[in-house]
Amino acid sequence: MRLYHGSDTTIQKPDASHSRRNLDFGSGFYATSYPKQAERWALRRALRSHGKALVSVYEFVEAADLRVLRFDENDADWVQFVCKCRRGEQPPLGTDLVIGGVADDKVYAAIDMYMRGLWDMGQTLQALTFYERNDQYCFLTPRAIGSLRYVETYEVT
Repeated sequence: MRLYHGSDTTIQKPDASHSRRNLDFGSGFYATSYPKQAERWALRRALRSHGKALVSVYEFVEAADLRVLRFDENDADWVQFVCKCRRGEQPPLGTDLVIGGVADDKVYAAIDMYMRGLWDMGQTLQALTFYERNDQYCFLTPRAIGSLRYVETYEVT
């Protein structure tokens, strides 16, 4: 499977140490199976850095022994997990990889309403039905990152 990482630099050897902590799935190396999503990430990063918008491409083969936490839907479990990670908690100890939906700006607005206690879970889940779901893969450990093979980088214009 092909995965894509948007940035302002080529990343041939990914690692989790350069990640911010309070992201959707905690601190890790993030990629997506949607090239357009990675391109949006690259353009956003390039705007901040005044650099080039670059997408690094990887081949990913999920090893059977990886400890994967998977959210197939943007459901209540996913919302609560994202809230915990956005507050600074990390995924359960021993987790190598987290796979699930992206809480982009629109989606995060709904989650933020829940986090601030302005909406209950039902209202939050109802709002999430209006947004297109993209995915993200958060590689938390060197073992998980080792399942990625760098292929190429292309520039987004």
